[in-house]
Amino acid sequence: MKVIKRNGTEVVFDIEKIVAAITKANGSVGEEARMTPLQIRRIAEFVELGCLKMNRSPSVEEIQDLSLIHISEPTRPEPIS
Repeated sequence: MKVIKRNGTEVVFDIEKIVAAITKANGSVGEEARMTPLQIRRIAEFVELGCLKMNRSPSVEEIQDLSLIHISEPTRPEPIS
């Protein structure tokens, strides 16, 4: 799958970039609101799935929107104990 960058070029989708961005943002919230690494990974996987369902190259902005939707959902993935 390809992603359309802000400058219009296409690059290969890299789930690790999504994980890194969410992890960075996660560090800026209070400890009680922080997600676990597993939750972050699952959110990145949901974002990847959402992009695949588009059947086209999503833009970076669309990926960002999907990430925010999944992060803010009250039912975000819980870690398996």
